[in-house]
Amino acid sequence: MNKGDLINEVAKIVSTKKEAQAAVDCIIASITKSLKKKQSVTLVGFGTFKVDKRKARKGRNPQTGEAIKIKAKKVPKFVAGKALKEAVK
Repeated sequence: MNKGDLINEVAKIVSTKKEAQAAVDCIIASITKSLKKKQSVTLVGFGTFKVDKRKARKGRNPQTGEAIKIKAKKVPKFVAGKALKEAVK
């Protein structure tokens, strides 16, 4: 399922596809905005979106084999909730 498919599913519940697109865009923007502020977003029964820190580490250039340094950075992370894990089993 991609974003367009998700919009089509939401459109079945709301009155128009335009409203469905606005709802999906709003949800994505709200999650992104919270993660930028380093706040987690918890959707009970679905999961939690949060920002995780990756430590600096050494890597290797696959073309040359040369050792390189990879800087530390922050990355988004999703942890599935119990209900989602059970539904996928």
